[in-house]
Amino acid sequence: MYQEASPQSTFEALQNNPQAQMIDCRTQAEWSFVGMPDLSSIGRAIIQLEWQGLDGKRNSNFVAQVEQNLPKDTPIYILCRSGVRSAAACTALAEHGFTQLFNITGGFEGNTNADGHRGQTEGWKYDQLPWRQP
Repeated sequence: MYQEASPQSTFEALQNNPQAQMIDCRTQAEWSFVGMPDLSSIGRAIIQLEWQGLDGKRNSNFVAQVEQNLPKDTPIYILCRSGVRSAAACTALAEHGFTQLFNITGGFEGNTNADGHRGQTEGWKYDQLPWRQP
């Protein structure tokens, strides 16, 4: 099916394996207003492909769009806000024959802390990995 990968191990895999790819499956609004991982320091780019829109409707073309761009044996690391949408995306890709899938635990911002704030307990930003806000 798929494996779990920490943000740090994902960044290391992207540094060390030129075939590895990262898909950020959050929404356009999240990319624009919350920020996104920045892989420019390692000469890499992120594939931005929404799993679902702001209306909550799933992108019915998600799997087909991945199939058009990546071989099914590509190591694919999938990121969302906290790891829930990315897990669903991993499951959908696995059902269509993708074999090296990694759900990035904690996502970009992680779950909320006791005060209801994200980015305080887990995730890409919490781990102080490179990111940018357009």
